[in-house]
Amino acid sequence: MAMKRNGKSHVSSDSGEQFMSFKDVSLGPHEAQLRFRLIHFWEARNPVKKTLIGLEMLLIDEQGTVIQGFIPPGRIKKYLPDMKRGSVYKLINFYGSKNKPVYRVADHVATVSFAWNSEMSVLHEIPISFDEDRFRFHSHADFEANCDLKGDLYDVIGHMKLVDGQTLIERPSLDDVKISTTRHIVIHVQSHDGPVLKLYLWDQAATDFCKKFNSCEKTPTVLLVTTVNTKRLGGTLALSSMSSTRVFMDYDVQPTRDYFTWYSGSNPEIANQVCADVITKRETLSIAEIFSYMTRGICKGKSKCTATIDDVVHGSPWYYIACSGCHSKATNGPSSLICTNTKCEKVTTTGVPEYRAKISVYDNSEQAFFVLLGDAGRELTGKHASELVSSYFEANKSEGADHEVPVPEALISTIGQTHKFCVKVTDHNFSGNTRAITVTKISL
Repeated sequence: MAMKRNGKSHVSSDSGEQFMSFKDVSLGPHEAQLRFRLIHFWEARNPVKKTLIGLEMLLIDEQGTVIQGFIPPGRIKKYLPDMKRGSVYKLINFYGSKNKPVYRVADHVATVSFAWNSEMSVLHEIPISFDEDRFRFHSHADFEANCDLKGDLYDVIGHMKLVDGQTLIERPSLDDVKISTTRHIVIHVQSHDGPVLKLYLWDQAATDFCKKFNSCEKTPTVLLVTTVNTKRLGGTLALSSMSSTRVFMDYDVQPTRDYFTWYSGSNPEIANQVCADVITKRETLSIAEIFSYMTRGICKGKSKCTATIDDVVHGSPWYYIACSGCHSKATNGPSSLICTNTKCEKVTTTGVPEYRAKISVYDNSEQAFFVLLGDAGRELTGKHASELVSSYFEANKSEGADHEVPVPEALISTIGQTHKFCVKVTDHNFSGNTRAITVTKISL
């Protein structure tokens, strides 16, 4: 019987061969055999210098125990040509190194490190079965508790609410070229009945998501993303992919299939849960309830909605030049500004900057875009739009009058704040994929 260097015997055997269980792997050198399925492998690089540190792996044995593996950079060429995700291997001789304290992908205290005398070979005939994968799901409370600690990387599963700023009511159009250039994509995802979370997928994870999403015959709903890092951005919890991240959708793996069954079977239309005339009253509704009425074409009127700001939309003007009399949009005439409101008594007018800022918000049910108009913007920032515009030009006197003022810090600093928004919904507000909702007042 082959022995570990510390004298313990191996726990599994068949066909005369002895294999050590991952549960018995301890720190130090081992003259022993391991048998495992290679779940995943990826390059580990220095985050600053980008130099190759080694090849990291996720392995699972026949008892379902998961452990992390590591191949030093000088030995990668020896093993990489024969490595294939999902294949089963035998490894002879290895070193049990201490599992790293940061960005861990497995619970085991040890890491299987390939040593100078390690020998790995693929097993084509396997007498026993191996699990294909193993996931580590945690609750929103766990993500909150581990935020910014750079400790364990856990997996998240949920249903997508927004993909690259687009809702799933109509299939989102994902631009491969754009995503490869920006190197990231943002998805808003909700796990069961928890809050909506902002998920950032970077580099290879973003590319994999885009390819998988576009290849699906039907618009996918369920998303499983592995080994995410928790961060707080603008005061709001966010999830970020790592180099070890993998992406799964609807029917890819058993957890996504189970979640899809739950979601499709126990998620009735919200519209059937609320009376149709509620939206016309000034009552507090969730974003999902408002969207449900909008889908049915009966969401016209005023309501209140408590939501958290998670972003201020850049790339479009956050203000417009308004008529000083009626505050409608003013346009350039032959010699002066002209009010576009035919009922306005001012034929020519003096232009005044007014808010028309687009913000991304969420609650426990959905994510949406709100448009802050006029006094709503002032109530949120504490400053008039004209004051912010004037301050910018005073600090940047070289800029011409036609220069578009960038989004001010007064708006950006509101990210992470939760408010009760008074919203008004008309046909204009939910045309297009973004279904932006107009905010008329804010209760601070």
